[in-house]
This record gives sequence, C-alpha cells and structure tokens, in this order.
Amino acid sequence: MKNIIVITGATATGKTKLSIQLAKQIDAEIISADSMMVYKYMDIGTAKPTMEEMENIPHHLIDIVEPSYNFTAKDFVDYFDNVIKNIKNKNVIVSGGTWLYLQLALFGMSEAPAGNWEIRKKLYEKNNQELWEELQKYDKEYAEKIHPNDKRRIIRALEVYYMTGKPFSLYQKEHNFKNKRYNFVGFIIERDKQELMERIEKRVEDMFEKGLIEEVKNLINMGFEEAITAKQAIGYKEIIPYLKGEISLEEAKENIKKNTKDFAKRQIRTFRNKTDFKVINLSKTAEKDFIDEIKKLL
Repeated sequence: MKNIIVITGATATGKTKLSIQLAKQIDAEIISADSMMVYKYMDIGTAKPTMEEMENIPHHLIDIVEPSYNFTAKDFVDYFDNVIKNIKNKNVIVSGGTWLYLQLALFGMSEAPAGNWEIRKKLYEKNNQELWEELQKYDKEYAEKIHPNDKRRIIRALEVYYMTGKPFSLYQKEHNFKNKRYNFVGFIIERDKQELMERIEKRVEDMFEKGLIEEVKNLINMGFEEAITAKQAIGYKEIIPYLKGEISLEEAKENIKKNTKDFAKRQIRTFRNKTDFKVINLSKTAEKDFIDEIKKLL
C-alpha cells in the first residue's frame, strides 16, 4: 500500500464519480465509507455506483451484508482494517459521507461499549422529538453538538447511557480523536448551496426513473420491510407509505427530496472545522485541477 486519500462530504456532492476518476489516474482501489452502501439489494436508493460506473476499479465495503443485519461502526472498522491490510502496492481512496465510520476508522474507537440490539430496536420505535428530549435529559452536552433529527447519533448516545449510566460525551472527551490510526490525506468536497440542492433534486428524479419503486417492492417481497435499515434509509422509508396507499407518489418524491436536503445540511454541519481535512468546493474548482493537486502530493 502506498497512500491513503480520504474524500468525504455531503450527499450528492460528487464524491463517487470523483473518486473513480482519481483512482484511474493514481492506480488506486476504493473503500466505500457509506453506511447504506454496505447493504445488498439497496442500489438505486443509496446511489451505489453500477459495475459500468466503477470502470473496473476495485471497490470494497459495498454489498457485504443483508438489509436485516445491524451493521455497526465497529463492524465497519473491522472490515476497513482487513481491506487496508490486504491491499498491496496500490494507493487507497476512502470515499463516503458517513463521518462516524471515517472518524473511528481513522482515529480509533472510544471505550464506549458495542451496540445493544435490543435497546437500539426499542429506541428506533420512538419519534425524533421523544429521543431528543431523552438525550437532553441524560447528556445535554452531546445533544447540543448534534441536530435534533440526527436519529442515528441520538440513539447511539442513549444506547451507551442506558448500558453504562455514563453520558456518551464523557467517552468522547476521554478519547478526543487526535491520534491517527493511519496516515492519510483528507479532503471534504463541497458545492455551493444552490447547486447542491439542484443536484439532490436531479438525483431523486433519476432514482425514480431507474426503478426505485420496484427496488423497494423487491425489498418488501424479500421480507425486509421491517428491517431497521429499510425503515430508516432515506429513499426507502418514504416509498413504503406510498405502496400502502397512504400517500401519493408526488408526496413520496417530495418527502425524499426534503429528507435528503435536510440530511445534506446535517452532514455539512458535521464536517465543519475538521482540521485534518482540506475543503474543496467543486462549484469553484474543476475536478481535473483537484485530481492534479492530489497527484502532486503522491
């Protein structure tokens, strides 16, 4: 292995395409750092690159578990370490927007306990407001760092508190995430706000044209409707009410657009002030220039 280049940023900024173009030029393999791309049969709604789009570049941590599997951040770190170990004499590009996975893979995990499926399952049955109020009660410090609709992080913090009686923020402070597990060069990809919102709108329209509804029907027919993954993933949870006749197709589509935009805004807030990463705005910087810049670093 030669170098590790990390490309992250909000959804729809163009990380996947950029990573593939870069990999072709620097002889690299790609590790996905996307919490939804790990799941099989969820292709269109997660914007997975197709075999054609991959352009023969090896991709890792895509399609590795069933949608019913509770894939955790620790699972990701274990898979990540194994892939890194087995890539020989090639550069590595880590591409994806799940900051929690990246943080733990690059800087290590805190001493907080591994997930408890039974606790997590009960928490997912509650709405965002209930969860947010619980977190405010037990760990106000961590609650103030995250968005009230960031259900995944809220549940993780509550899960840790219920298991240990200690706030999640305490574990984070004890760890501090300063020591790197791997040497890497990191980039956060941005777009101007208006352009990003337009890209999200177009992405959602493209998903419907590619067969998102049929993909969700297939997941239901395979018995995955009640899997937490399918119930929580944007692009899937909005289609299920439509298939049940509870909302119109247009409502489902608008809900996906709104939820994706809200998700992108939460990601942007998360990526602020990451001192180990250089910010690249692709609304102002040509992809070619960015790739040329990286090649000079190698």
